[in-house]
Amino acid sequence: MDSSNNLTSLPEEGREDATQPEEISPKPSVSAFDSVPQRPPPPAQSSSQKYGPLDWSDFFDREDDVSIPNSDDVFHVYMAGTEGPVVFCLHGGGYSGLSFALSAGKIKEKARVVAMDLRGHGKTSTENDVDLSIETMCADVISVLKEMYGDSPPAIVLIGHSMGGSVAVHVAAKKVLPTLAGLVVVDVVEGTAMASLIHMQNILSNRMQHFSSIEKAIEWNVKGGTLRNIESARISVPTTLKYDDSKKCYVYRARLVETEQYWKGWYEGLSEKFLSSPVPKLLLLAGTDRLDRTLTIGQMQGKFQMVVVRHTGHAIQEDVPDEFAALVVNFICRNRIGPHGVEIPGLRRPVQPQQ
Repeated sequence: MDSSNNLTSLPEEGREDATQPEEISPKPSVSAFDSVPQRPPPPAQSSSQKYGPLDWSDFFDREDDVSIPNSDDVFHVYMAGTEGPVVFCLHGGGYSGLSFALSAGKIKEKARVVAMDLRGHGKTSTENDVDLSIETMCADVISVLKEMYGDSPPAIVLIGHSMGGSVAVHVAAKKVLPTLAGLVVVDVVEGTAMASLIHMQNILSNRMQHFSSIEKAIEWNVKGGTLRNIESARISVPTTLKYDDSKKCYVYRARLVETEQYWKGWYEGLSEKFLSSPVPKLLLLAGTDRLDRTLTIGQMQGKFQMVVVRHTGHAIQEDVPDEFAALVVNFICRNRIGPHGVEIPGLRRPVQPQQ
């Protein structure tokens, strides 16, 4: 998460202060506004146009609510694709399932995609929105998969970004999903995450807290560097907000500041759990300096595939969705995930060593 302490108020788009050149043969003045240039430049996009929300339906095929028996918990999911293994996506803290929208639009050509709004996020509604303990979130994911697929689930590839990456790893470590076929973790490493926890409250409290409009929130996320892809921000940011009637503005949907007691549990022991998962594993990182000692040794031993995605921020799946989708599809193909794997013309499948 990027801190944006030094951001000043955002100017409106399209305002220009230009002085007119002095004319050699001035014409008689007709009105006080006669100095308007003869050939004005084309109008710039307004802020509301450039940062206006986009609909998820261009990328996902449908949305649904999954009710958990014997509780009032209802989890919102977005789905795309009709064939192949299920790529089950878990977003980071403060994001939503729509964080995977642009990449889902590409992955669904080769596999099914399900993106879930975790507890306390997006359109999901639970009895306790601030219980973000790793145990509770793992139980949520397992319950949703059970309700969606029953006792005969398809091949499943768990993908998790940041906090969602820790949930994916912990779910895999429980070994309760009989058809779990792959694990993809996006930009989260135990060592770096644990070291950054002492700064999290400051980062959360120093970010802009209130927005006069959804457009301003999208603009702030893009200009502040939290997200680098405007199109993705226009899809994903609106579901991270809610309107506060008392304050007459938009505020964050996820109450992350109130969940500090659970943060350590997200990441403690994460590297060992990741390495011990018996399925093929892919770690996507936005920088080379993020491997801790345990993962460095594991990577040297060939226990997982690692790809450093250059020129991107923390939300790799949003910043470079095409590249992210290609990496996921190639991972599925390489490891023959699904009944017959996924056929990709021109891509040779290497023989996988026994693990």
